[in-house]
Amino acid sequence: MNSRLLISRMMMKYSRVLSYPCFSKPTTTMTIIPVNHSLQNQNPIFSHHRHPNPTTNFRFFSASVQGKTPLQNRPTHHHQQHNHKNVNIMEPAAPVGEIHVIVGPMFAGKTTTLLRRIQTESTNGRSVAVIKSNKDTRYALDSIVTHDGEKLPCWPMADLSSFRQKLGPEAYDKLEVIGIDEAQFFEDLHDFCRKAADHDGKTVIVAGLDGDYLRRSFGSVLEVIPLADSVTKLTARCELCGKRAFFTLRKTEETETELIAGAEVYMPVCRKHYVSGQVIKEAAKKVLESEQVPCAAVL
Repeated sequence: MNSRLLISRMMMKYSRVLSYPCFSKPTTTMTIIPVNHSLQNQNPIFSHHRHPNPTTNFRFFSASVQGKTPLQNRPTHHHQQHNHKNVNIMEPAAPVGEIHVIVGPMFAGKTTTLLRRIQTESTNGRSVAVIKSNKDTRYALDSIVTHDGEKLPCWPMADLSSFRQKLGPEAYDKLEVIGIDEAQFFEDLHDFCRKAADHDGKTVIVAGLDGDYLRRSFGSVLEVIPLADSVTKLTARCELCGKRAFFTLRKTEETETELIAGAEVYMPVCRKHYVSGQVIKEAAKKVLESEQVPCAAVL
């Protein structure tokens, strides 16, 4: 046989073997469609070694496969589409609440601001409750009362952790807004606010002193600020010069941190008159004398 004819026949036989389906390599295509339309101008294709932005949901459509091998004993579905339900894995199981903090010196209107915000929430149809420390008995035990005489019923509590049990679990679950007055007296303020807002979905409005008469942190009020959605710093009017007052001056000789009293013991002052202590003490003595308060209690 002619050698050329033999080679030609062998090549034809070899080409038929290569064309057998088991030797054909399937071709695969994949389409990625971004669900977030704000990214439509960005390149939605990512490298196999790099994950896409985890905050963006993508729908992955199955590939169209051609040239299926005989070992795959299943029907061929070209451009088969898998409709995956979009699930936001970051969505919390319960509604997320809020924390708002109102701070300032005495006579700055903290309780008044809290009372007005609670009344606004109630007017908007939300269920509200107000808590205050049972240590504060200056005006009434079962009401929060402003220095101007405005009042609102409240729950006097020794601590906040027992509030849910005292109110009742069912009533607590229906509650939407919680106001806390004189918050500096609650040692468990931080934990209560975090749980109420993060896990129970409550809006918590906290009002209290941010500093004591020595301008030191008072209670746990400042610890709540990192948790807060908003912080309102109020000021009063200095009783000696009329300028904005940021600090509370104690006019008597008591040194304990917790001394619950009113204008007979405390006065709001500006920085200048807080620092010049002797001037303030003399002015405080005159105020006490004009009010016929014994001066023996003054430094």
